[in-house]
Amino acid sequence: MPTSMNISDTHLVLIPSYNSGALVYDVVRAARRHWTPVWVVVDGSTDGTASGLQEMAATDPGLRVFALPENSGKGAAILHGLNLAAAAGFTHALTLDADGQHPAERIPDFMATSMGAPDAMVLGVPTFDVAAPKLRVHGRKVSNAFANLETLWIGIGDSLYGLRVYPIAPLRHVMHGQRWMRRFDFDPEAAVRLCWRGVRPINLPAPVKYLPADQGGVSHFNYLRDNALLTWMHTRLLLGFLLRLPVLLRRRLGTARDSE
Repeated sequence: MPTSMNISDTHLVLIPSYNSGALVYDVVRAARRHWTPVWVVVDGSTDGTASGLQEMAATDPGLRVFALPENSGKGAAILHGLNLAAAAGFTHALTLDADGQHPAERIPDFMATSMGAPDAMVLGVPTFDVAAPKLRVHGRKVSNAFANLETLWIGIGDSLYGLRVYPIAPLRHVMHGQRWMRRFDFDPEAAVRLCWRGVRPINLPAPVKYLPADQGGVSHFNYLRDNALLTWMHTRLLLGFLLRLPVLLRRRLGTARDSE
């Protein structure tokens, strides 16, 4: 279990999970070794993992599990957890995917960085091994280019990597203010819209693993569907960027003067 330094009443680990299979148990155990508390939002899973996770939580006071009746998407599951976390007095949430791609051992470093700069968001920047699918490695460069254009290159290291620490209040404000960011579009849109609100990004490197099916790996990524979703997302973000361009320019110029 985590040391006293890794137990917090302000920062929690939030894991959205949808049909992640038995791998989610390993992910939750790894997160619990490095942090307290850990919350899991089961997003309408039909693979039996909700009951298995609830059994784990019954004997672990540092783990809470919330099971949603229907699948609503990653962003919707995270928002559900954020609402509950805010009501419980938490100020920050580290999001961790349930598919084993994110290194749980990096949780303490991400949390420490957030605690040192609570007004910022801490974004993971993936380092890939040779097993990473080339299509996804190169494809994310397009989303990253758009995200940096939409924020005038304020410093989003990676727009898609989901290992992050968010300040809860501004993220909930952004999400409750519009109906997007509920599915696969959550991660890039959250980073862009929080930058628009003046939330500074801090980038930290972290490895990413793509596990094959014979090692329990599960992917719900659909190339056509999800790229269409990202295309529509960046279309509306570009429109929002144009509307905000005068404000963003003033902010960037002010930042540049301050750094002189």
